[in-house]
Amino acid sequence: MALLMNVNDAQLMELNNPDLDFASWLRLSGQRIEEALDAKLPAAGTQPSTVHRAIRYAVLGGGKRLRPLLTLASAQLFGDCKASMLPPALAIEIFHAYTLIHDDLPCMDDDDLRRGKPATHIAFGEANALLAGDALLTLACQWCAEAYA
Repeated sequence: MALLMNVNDAQLMELNNPDLDFASWLRLSGQRIEEALDAKLPAAGTQPSTVHRAIRYAVLGGGKRLRPLLTLASAQLFGDCKASMLPPALAIEIFHAYTLIHDDLPCMDDDDLRRGKPATHIAFGEANALLAGDALLTLACQWCAEAYA
């Protein structure tokens, strides 16, 4: 599936291993989610590069990934933990990132830090943070639509 680039069914099927303890499942699932996000998000150098760098800054390298983990766990519960379940899981995660970017903006909660680092609007400016958040919302809808087209 082009959407996932480097994560395939075999890599997700390993999450169905009954011998995995919960901590190992969390770690492995988190790795798969991070890899897929990194592969699918626009490259930092793609125009408009400032907005794409802001998107990657806000999404990658932090967070518990609880929402996509719950999505994959639900799929696993019903015996469908494969690559086709990753797009909705990723979409939920980037939708969450969008809400965090917008929540941190000066017109909302006006937070300067997110996950121990400068909030997106501090690092990239308010206008770029707003555009990055809006782009993430649109990407989340696109990824879900593509997954079921």
